[in-house]
Amino acid sequence: MPGKFGIREVSILLHRWTGLLMAVFLIIVGLTGSLLAFQNEIDRLLNPELHVLNPPHRPPLDLATLAERAEDSDPHLRVDYFWIDEDQAHMIVGGRTDPATGKRYELGFAELILDPWSGSVLGKGGMEEEWHRREPWRRKVFPFIYSLHTSLATNTTTGWRMIGVVALLWTLDSFVGFYLTLPRSPGPFWPRWRQAWKVKWNANSLRMQFDLHRAGGLWLWPLLFVFGWSSVMLGLTPVYEPVMKHVFDYVPMDESVAKNSLLKPIDAGALTWRQAQEAGERAMAEQAALHRFTIERPYGMAYIDLYGAYTYCVRSSIDFRGHGWDTTVLVDGNTGRLRDVDLPHGQHFGNSISTLLWGIHYGDLRDWLPYRSFIFLFGLFLSVISYTGVYIWWKKRKGRILAATPRRFAGSK
Repeated sequence: MPGKFGIREVSILLHRWTGLLMAVFLIIVGLTGSLLAFQNEIDRLLNPELHVLNPPHRPPLDLATLAERAEDSDPHLRVDYFWIDEDQAHMIVGGRTDPATGKRYELGFAELILDPWSGSVLGKGGMEEEWHRREPWRRKVFPFIYSLHTSLATNTTTGWRMIGVVALLWTLDSFVGFYLTLPRSPGPFWPRWRQAWKVKWNANSLRMQFDLHRAGGLWLWPLLFVFGWSSVMLGLTPVYEPVMKHVFDYVPMDESVAKNSLLKPIDAGALTWRQAQEAGERAMAEQAALHRFTIERPYGMAYIDLYGAYTYCVRSSIDFRGHGWDTTVLVDGNTGRLRDVDLPHGQHFGNSISTLLWGIHYGDLRDWLPYRSFIFLFGLFLSVISYTGVYIWWKKRKGRILAATPRRFAGSK
């Protein structure tokens, strides 16, 4: 029939089958994302021994001291990078090089959690199978939820890519869904489109589910798009980075890494953690004066052997997030001279957008509680809107099957 496969009909088919394909994935990431918005609070309840109360009027140990305390706890251990949260210090660690074999020592764990005020070890964790089996179940809860959210609990590149592909479909489908809410018939636009923004709560179940699906998607469309695209950023960088570089002033990760990489990695710099901290503090103070921001507190440090350099990170007045490596300087591991600066905004507009997207996606805009509460609800909404899409398809399919079934007793008295 003429017009049967017009733009709207094709859009309906695309929206229907893309939605069905994504539904299970979106329900999973929606529910897990809601929990991740309050990860720290829930983890404190599950694992109180890994969190400490802030002693009144007492600052935490400085970054270098914490790194030294961690390395003093095991002669075979080397701190790779670490950061301080409000009630614990996270140390990502590896084995030192064994001079006899030239290979790294096997530690059996990859993370230390320290008391930021005393430097004592609160717990260990890591990805080693044997170590993971020995950990109590409550310590595995959020690592599993995060893994489920980001890679369908596979902890593989394939899992991340799969979520990224779904996110790309989600991003594109958000435009198709928006188009389908627009009025079809001629006449005044807004009076007819206004109905798409409403839910008829007293209607039958199918109509109410349809209204929830359509109106909910309209009211929260900007977030649906932002979360879809930020998921592409996290899981499908081969798509995200070329698009961002084409549209904005954006420096891809591989270019940033290549700029600072050495021809031959340096296993350990000449500077100690304390000397690197002092060099980082000087460089950061210079950048704060130059770019007119305020340093709020030290956040973390790292030694990157590929660069032969230390990073020094602070929480600052220009940060988008409450956690994360946003305001950072890179200092040479041998000389302490400034090598590079990475700020949350004011350098490359596309990279600033990416930092903001990261904070939006993980419910971390300056660790603002109302926003995290909103993200908790948004994750639930995402699950609901995915469910309603499946429900609408199932009810309509059931209706079409019944309509196509010959009546057995047609004409019987």
